[in-house]
Amino acid sequence: MDLSGWEREPIEPPPSQWGFPDPEGADPHGLVAIGADLEPGTLLASYRSGMFPMPVDRKKLGWWSPDPRGIIPLEGFRVSRSMRQSFRRFDVRTDESFREVMVACGDPKRPHGWITRQFVDAYEHLHRLGWAHSVEVRDPHSQLLVGGVYGIRIGGLFAGESMFHRETDASKVALMGLVDTLRTVGVSLFDVQWTTPHLISLGAIDLPRSEYLGRLALAL
Repeated sequence: MDLSGWEREPIEPPPSQWGFPDPEGADPHGLVAIGADLEPGTLLASYRSGMFPMPVDRKKLGWWSPDPRGIIPLEGFRVSRSMRQSFRRFDVRTDESFREVMVACGDPKRPHGWITRQFVDAYEHLHRLGWAHSVEVRDPHSQLLVGGVYGIRIGGLFAGESMFHRETDASKVALMGLVDTLRTVGVSLFDVQWTTPHLISLGAIDLPRSEYLGRLALAL
């Protein structure tokens, strides 16, 4: 895979006009604050503070820091024999179709979809600045996009945001490609926000928020 997009120095945007509260003050669901905007400086400030954006009731912009926090230890990522076989069936690339991956992740037909056009535009801006990245999985014959994952890299942090698949195992293949990339570029903390049974089967674990924030400080 071509990793030139990951290796170039990202462009620092103007700082956010907003200040974020201490994430340890989150409510029991992990909600820290409501409001602000999706400007590049605001988004980066939130990740650096241990938070991430997600709408509240699809109307208000919320900033979240769940406790516990899900991560995938790169040394603990589980790859089965069938996953390795699946990996060989696809073309895996990076940073070639960022917007297409985000739009697929935000397909309104998917359950619990929340990625709006506003979010796609905001993260595509971060992608152009060098902070947001994607891994694409394509059918080798048709070259159709069949899976992918995207997120934000800041120093040694990669904050995974969402993934999708249109063919069996394509999202797992995207994660395999992503983990290989993170190891190559020196990322030490792979944040997945909340764990799910699917992510746990691949090696995801839960950390107390305080431990996550400590690891985040080291990664940054």
